[in-house]
Amino acid sequence: MTATDEFAPILPGAGGSDYERYLRTDELLALQKTADEWVHRDELLFQTVHQSSELWLKHAWTEAEEATRLIEARDLAGAIRLLRRACACIGYVEGFLGHLELMSPWEYQEVRRVLGHGSGFDSPGFREIRRVSPPLLAAFDAVRRERGLTLLEVYTQGREHEDLYQLAELLTDWDERIGVWRFRHFKVVARIIGEDVVGTQGTPVELLAGLIKNKMFPELWRVRTELTELAKQSDPSA
Repeated sequence: MTATDEFAPILPGAGGSDYERYLRTDELLALQKTADEWVHRDELLFQTVHQSSELWLKHAWTEAEEATRLIEARDLAGAIRLLRRACACIGYVEGFLGHLELMSPWEYQEVRRVLGHGSGFDSPGFREIRRVSPPLLAAFDAVRRERGLTLLEVYTQGREHEDLYQLAELLTDWDERIGVWRFRHFKVVARIIGEDVVGTQGTPVELLAGLIKNKMFPELWRVRTELTELAKQSDPSA
């Protein structure tokens, strides 16, 4: 047996190596338009950003969904580990948006003409993010109530319930990163096509600005105000 035979692909599927077969790179790299299909070469940039974003969103919501199951099983340490990964995924997706700002606003108009009614509102990944978030908070609240704690007490007694405190902070991180991503999306859209226009699905761009205020877990933000008010009661000079 030669060295070439020894390391020949053993996995099924197309591709000249097991790397290509396992990752299905032939299929993956065929998902973008070819050069002869482009109306503008920035279509590759546009598709790469959005397709890779959908992959990371899939990873994010899958980790969040499994974290919910772990919380329900009272494995808070396991849930914390997965939520850190889920939050990082959203951070990557937010970062990809910067690549879209490298497009010329004028040249993007050529790309826009072939998007049909395509809109970020139709993102399967974002729909799943919205689906898995309420059960995640509900699982956290169930553990909190089981321990006889209000949300305020999770913070004021955090040293006694460190795992629950860390979980609360990761839920806040999850919500914050989603909010930052939505804000960046609005700014990218406004920078490329303007704020006072209508998007590809008939949605005014200014509507995106209003959605920035929406939160997945508003109670986790309100408790900050409650903590500040509590601190003022304890120390009027604060």
